[in-house]
Amino acid sequence: MTSRPQFLSCSLGLLGVVPALIASPAWAQSSQITNVQLNPKDGGLEVVLETSNGAAVRALTTSSGNTLTTDITNAQLRLAGQESFRQTNPAAGIAEVTVTSLTTNSVRVTIVGESAVPISALTRQGNTVFLNINSAGAIATETSPTESNTTESATTETDTTEADTTEANTETTTEAETTTETDDSAADSSAGDESAEGESDAIRIVATDDEEEGYTVRRATSATRTEAPLRDTPRSVQVVPEQVLEDQRAVRVGEALQNVAGVAQDDSFGGTRDRFTIRGFSQDTFLRNGFRQNQRSLRESVNVERIEVLRGPASVLYGQLEPGGVVNLVTEQPLFDPAYSAELSVGSFGLFRPSVDLTGPVNDDGSVRYRLNAVFEGGGNFRDFDQDTDRFFVAPVLAWDIGDRTSVVFEADYLKDKRPFDRGIVAIGEGIADIPYDRVLGHPDDEGEVEEFSVGYQLEHELNDNWKIRNGLRFTKADTFDYRADSWFIQDSGQLDRRFLSNDDESDTLDVQTNITGKFSTGAIDHTLLVGVDFGRTSREGTQKSLPGDPDFPIDIYNPIYGDRPDISELTEPVRDDGSRINTVGLYLQDQIDLTDNLILLAGGRIDFFKQSTTNNLSGREFEQDDNAFSPQVGLVYQPIEPISLYGSFSRSFVPSRSIRADGSPLDPERGTQYEVGVRGEFLDGRLVTNLAAFELTKTNIATRDPNNRRFSLPVGEVRSRGIELDVTGELAPGWNVIASYANIDAEITKDNLLTVGNRLTNVPRNSGSLWSTYEIQSGNLQGFGFGAGLFFVGDRAGDLDATFELPSYVRTDAVVFYRRDNWRAAINVKNLFDINYVENSEGFREYISPGEPLTIIGSLSVSF
Repeated sequence: MTSRPQFLSCSLGLLGVVPALIASPAWAQSSQITNVQLNPKDGGLEVVLETSNGAAVRALTTSSGNTLTTDITNAQLRLAGQESFRQTNPAAGIAEVTVTSLTTNSVRVTIVGESAVPISALTRQGNTVFLNINSAGAIATETSPTESNTTESATTETDTTEADTTEANTETTTEAETTTETDDSAADSSAGDESAEGESDAIRIVATDDEEEGYTVRRATSATRTEAPLRDTPRSVQVVPEQVLEDQRAVRVGEALQNVAGVAQDDSFGGTRDRFTIRGFSQDTFLRNGFRQNQRSLRESVNVERIEVLRGPASVLYGQLEPGGVVNLVTEQPLFDPAYSAELSVGSFGLFRPSVDLTGPVNDDGSVRYRLNAVFEGGGNFRDFDQDTDRFFVAPVLAWDIGDRTSVVFEADYLKDKRPFDRGIVAIGEGIADIPYDRVLGHPDDEGEVEEFSVGYQLEHELNDNWKIRNGLRFTKADTFDYRADSWFIQDSGQLDRRFLSNDDESDTLDVQTNITGKFSTGAIDHTLLVGVDFGRTSREGTQKSLPGDPDFPIDIYNPIYGDRPDISELTEPVRDDGSRINTVGLYLQDQIDLTDNLILLAGGRIDFFKQSTTNNLSGREFEQDDNAFSPQVGLVYQPIEPISLYGSFSRSFVPSRSIRADGSPLDPERGTQYEVGVRGEFLDGRLVTNLAAFELTKTNIATRDPNNRRFSLPVGEVRSRGIELDVTGELAPGWNVIASYANIDAEITKDNLLTVGNRLTNVPRNSGSLWSTYEIQSGNLQGFGFGAGLFFVGDRAGDLDATFELPSYVRTDAVVFYRRDNWRAAINVKNLFDINYVENSEGFREYISPGEPLTIIGSLSVSF
């Protein structure tokens, strides 16, 4: 885009400077800047201004065109043998850095972006004020001791006329002054020996490509597979940043997703896997850094940097997916600077969860870097089982900058998880049975296990400044096992029939991606083009066994007597023995077109060729299908003023059907079609982000039972979901963060041969919402102390598709108090503060209902080095 009204850049954020050690009052002298360093960082640059004393300084920031200007007052430029500093192309995305004298007691730092206009937003952390830049990442200033390494300076003439003109620029500017009290002896020592090694102070300006910290995130890759700002995207995307995960102590992905409008808990298969409804449609396929993950386990959050939720059909970029949307887990990557942290969480019901996060360079120049996340989890289950959770996860990552334009990241992770297999409680009549919510109705020794290993790489090469090619691969192997007394049929008297069953399955998933992105112009119109090809293969095979004759083991839910559990070797009766494989090849094209400065068109399409086969080893029956599906997407964004984006879009999705007609022919793929309109706003200099969306989403070609031959199906089923969603995230004031949501969704059956038209879809509340807010004191004796609270509301939901019972609504209250100081943080989280009884979800039957946690207290302590 060649130009754009600079509303945000005119409402400029603050660039605070934490003063160095002071030997005398801040107003008595000027800070002497004696050296300039440029240190390349991950995706950006660090500008370090070394100072010879610690006088308090003030930073005034403005931006115009592609230039960010920071004027530092109460400072003098005193470089050895030269009047100013200038260096061109110091890092990717940055064309030039200059440091010049503005007046006798002020210094100007100028950072010029190669193409994008710097748009600023203010965030704070402790005494440091961060100025986040959309075009170049985050800009931060701080004062801290710095090493004696230097970067050569180049002498250049200073244009005082241009400086005066910029000084008088009529754009809105904001300024801030930050000071701290220091130990007098330290100040005196510093003042008395300015030449002492390691005693000099520095003003540090950091420019990186990292996403904004805190609660405000304005970029995500899920909707376009590019780095387009969310305000330029005609789709509804909500991001849950890492800070929210930390503040809420959300160790499960489901706990994080309760902050997102339109997302609800769905069938978890005995509490052993993540599955959610998004806009009314069940989804258990995740993305991990853009790679599909449809393995049957609970996703780990210890290495997650942020969670992106793309709502609505996503097949145009990711192939076969349910139409409601998809969750993308973006993981932490290696850093250039060494950083080590450890954390311990302990809490109710025997929870014990230690974790570590280690990162840094492997070699001297930082071209090879690593990161290692690991966690162990034990206990923490409030249900009355005779066993606890036993979970271990480790994720090593290695990044290698092969050359100036080529890099590769190798990733792996290993998960071993053993926990109670828990079908929960039951419904009697139209509501939940009146029994304690911690009562086990299966067997106290029921168990579920998963062992999962994943490995892959992502290679990126910049062909030139405008074009790059990416190639990646991800392979995952998973083995799952469960053995339980499965709830079978609940009678009104409270007698529950049970049967002992065991599943043993394994799966392999291979995902290969290659795409090219490029920027070019056709006249005055700018384009961002994405062309790619994906290959995917998923194979599964497994068995289910029961006792010979499949006997029944009834239990009284009001006075349970569990009896002995048969040995696993006694389960010899085969119930299921099958396998499946699906291969897909997808070709896609997408173009983001800047028609004008404030009108953006997104258009794309994908064609998938897939072949699937299933084998039933018990009946000898085999099924194969070759088919293809085309998934288009088109959207338009109009920005009447800088903070507001109005958008509308049309998109489609597909999922292969596994059913056949009476004549033996396969059913056409299930198709999702969505129409969406919305408005996105970025307020308070971009610190507060809102998104309001309205949608209608229809899924067709759903397999329903053939009334003339009940062994086969017809593709005549249809369901429809329509509603509105509101998400709010960001920083209301320094230290005061908020994330909130509301959804009103009407999801119902519109066509079916068996079910009643008008019945609501399972686990989809008509109304739901959340509000979570925290505040951290920014100064004074209580600096670093914080507290927060949240309300999570879920309305009534259908317990099954036949509408025979209902899950009641609830409002749960959570709270947190924490204290952050130097390199450590301590917190106490309280979940379900008022100890209410509530139901999280149903598995689609009255015998499988998952109760929510009672009052739970978790204490945590983290230390970083």
